[in-house]
Amino acid sequence: MINENEIYRAALIIKKGGLVAFPTETVYGLGADAFNPAAVARIFEVKKRPKFDPLIVHISRTEELDSVVQKPSGLINSLIDVFWPGPLTLVLPKKADLPDIVTSGLSSVGVRMPDHPVALKLIEMAETPIAAPSANPFGRISPTSAAHVKKYLGSSVDMIIDYGSCSVGVESTILSLVDEKRPVLLRPGGIPVEEIIRITGPVYPPDMMIADVLAPGMLPRHYSPRTPVRMLEDYFYKPNDSKKLKIGLLSLKKPMESSRYHAVEVLSESGDLAEAASNLFAALHRLDCAGLDIILAEHMPETGMGATIADRIRRAVHE
Repeated sequence: MINENEIYRAALIIKKGGLVAFPTETVYGLGADAFNPAAVARIFEVKKRPKFDPLIVHISRTEELDSVVQKPSGLINSLIDVFWPGPLTLVLPKKADLPDIVTSGLSSVGVRMPDHPVALKLIEMAETPIAAPSANPFGRISPTSAAHVKKYLGSSVDMIIDYGSCSVGVESTILSLVDEKRPVLLRPGGIPVEEIIRITGPVYPPDMMIADVLAPGMLPRHYSPRTPVRMLEDYFYKPNDSKKLKIGLLSLKKPMESSRYHAVEVLSESGDLAEAASNLFAALHRLDCAGLDIILAEHMPETGMGATIADRIRRAVHE
């Protein structure tokens, strides 16, 4: 049961230009009034986020789309009908009065409606769309609990709403529909691309010749713990290594051999990829706090939610 008095206090902070960390079904977000440039600038400052990396705007009702994007139609409405509220961000042509700092100067903006009662109530009570990236330092592991936010950002946030763990546990899927005839998958996420294709038909990869970062999570290195991460299959483990490295393992299912590892995190005993995705960031947080020298990660199946997990691991590994 949500605490409406707590959410009301958080909404007042948003209205006054403050920052609130709040839960969504994906990860905890660091939110500010999307139409207050000074408040949005604080997001970049607190996260140490580069100004070229745009933010996602969160709304609580489809009617609020009109305040941030040019009028949607056709395929956009079909996707909204099926997937909102939920972990799908649509990149659309933005309204001119949405501050450029939100979109890093781009003419498009990512917008979504979160599937979480606290997030929806906060946006409703704040009476404004909320710009919110993940509530963590830029490039680090995304937070899926209030404890993660406190560890990373602490007193730099005006308020943290604690509502337990995030159910989906990975960020939203981002689909660009700036050109409705050519849907572009900018980031795999909480909705498998196979489900989106049923509505859109073929989707395309981003044009690698475009230098602009069109959406969050597109940089090669992201979602990274402080402990180095390497792929298990690429790392030649030597039992007699004189350095006696403390090695951790990130595994989909329980490994056949675990005695060689100082710590093991199993994402899903049954191999369920949705469960594995929901556990991914929490598992990385625990491994990062285990005093390890290196974290080895198994390759994940590149289907369904496995593609999202594999994407996050690749970006954590990137040197």
